[in-house]
Amino acid sequence: MQIPAPPSGLFDGPQHLYAVRVYFEDTDLSGVVYHANYLRWFERARSDMLRLLGIDQRTAHEAGEGAYAVSEMGLRYLRPAKLDDDVLIRSHVAELSPATCRIVQRAFREDTLLCEAKVRVAFVAPNGRPRRQPREWVAAFQTITTAPEGPKAA
Repeated sequence: MQIPAPPSGLFDGPQHLYAVRVYFEDTDLSGVVYHANYLRWFERARSDMLRLLGIDQRTAHEAGEGAYAVSEMGLRYLRPAKLDDDVLIRSHVAELSPATCRIVQRAFREDTLLCEAKVRVAFVAPNGRPRRQPREWVAAFQTITTAPEGPKAA
């Protein structure tokens, strides 16, 4: 018996796409997605985006090199997702520095923006101090880093 691999999303240009479905366990008493579940979905999408880029966080951590830690996060909730909705998480790297990167993530139901997260992750040594990301990781991020979003043209 061949066991299917978990979904990992895919890249559409510099943007990583990750689909989730809203299950009963994701909702609160009113039938809408509980706010903290967006954090879980965004984390899964970021982790799989890194995995598809060839960034092996587990190996780096086990080798004592370090790991990523969320150093900053801002969320904006715009519309509720509900039971059985198909939600698409769109993630892109908006800014890259030697030790950090800023990732913008948006949850959509079709064309409706539900929630937006702006996340900064820092690469930290086992002692918790920031350190430079591995060169190969920076090179992988550079292949998908997009310019920060400016005002939309009218």
